[in-house]
Amino acid sequence: QVQLVESGGGLVQAGGSLGLSCEASGLTSSSYVMGWFRQAPGKEREFVARIRWRDGGSIYVDSVKGRFTISRDNAKNTVYLQMNSLKPEETAVYYCAAAAWDLRRSYYNTGGYDYWGQGTQVTVSS
Repeated sequence: QVQLVESGGGLVQAGGSLGLSCEASGLTSSSYVMGWFRQAPGKEREFVARIRWRDGGSIYVDSVKGRFTISRDNAKNTVYLQMNSLKPEETAVYYCAAAAWDLRRSYYNTGGYDYWGQGTQVTVSS
């Protein structure tokens, strides 16, 4: 049974930094992808970043490039999202997701992922 557990959310002022963690258990293959999404009230869940576990290859949504960094720790089965220069409009519940690596999948939308964490709230005050 796959479980993803996020942590690290909280309240931060605009321009500040916050780091999120997602610990994965039950993933039986080394060839998978982990992603971060966010969902603001009244909006759809949107892609933020993803990382390929095997080689660390990462992709970001344009709006966070240069400010957010996704990384992973193989030994801890944990993926991280370091968020810098946060903006009030980035207030949302942040979700971790995982899926097997498959060239036929798109990992830019929620349908590309099989497993989800419970989410962690990030609030950026102005």
